Amino acid sequence: MDKERKRNRLKGFDYSSDALFFVTSCVHNRVCCFGKIINGIMNPNEYGQIANKQWKWLAKQYPYVILHAFVVMPNHVHGVIEINRDMVVGTGHDPSPGHDIAGTGRDLSPQLRDLSPQLRDLSPQLRDLSLTLRREKIKPLPEIMGAYKTTVSKQIHLAGYTDFGWQRSFHDHIIRDEKSFLTISKYITNNPLNWGEDFFGP
Repeated sequence: MDKERKRNRLKGFDYSSDALFFVTSCVHNRVCCFGKIINGIMNPNEYGQIANKQWKWLAKQYPYVILHAFVVMPNHVHGVIEINRDMVVGTGHDPSPGHDIAGTGRDLSPQLRDLSPQLRDLSPQLRDLSLTLRREKIKPLPEIMGAYKTTVSKQIHLAGYTDFGWQRSFHDHIIRDEKSFLTISKYITNNPLNWGEDFFGP
């Protein structure tokens, strides 16, 4: 198995569980196609702006995704992404007792009162079903990153750079504590300043 295809996920870890991840994805062959760093400031070009926009898209697409520090570099991206199951909620517009669900103009309170004992008996099963459905909705980190990389590639190809591609897979690190979170966030923020020393740099 070649180096690009080696397993870099932590064996046995549930990548759809609540956690913070430091992720890095590099452009194929480390081609600097996202822009330039001038005086320690990253200046993204059209392709770099696409990479930035699609990162923000993740939080819109997946309600359980929370985005933290992120930077587009000339040939890679760094970011901290959080999966939080508690963000998966309903519409917030559940009808209250007596609400005319069907638009019939009738007050349904009596019928709902008659149903309440049965609903009460069903509540444990419904709660378990709700938790199961919530778990099924959560995509694991590799699928989330796959969606990011795929949509970035598609839009960059449409913009005219048809040879664009990512390196296979991505690097990830599970953030275990606040100290690590702060250190990594600072590293990401300062990445353009340290471009010459960055492992992913030229």
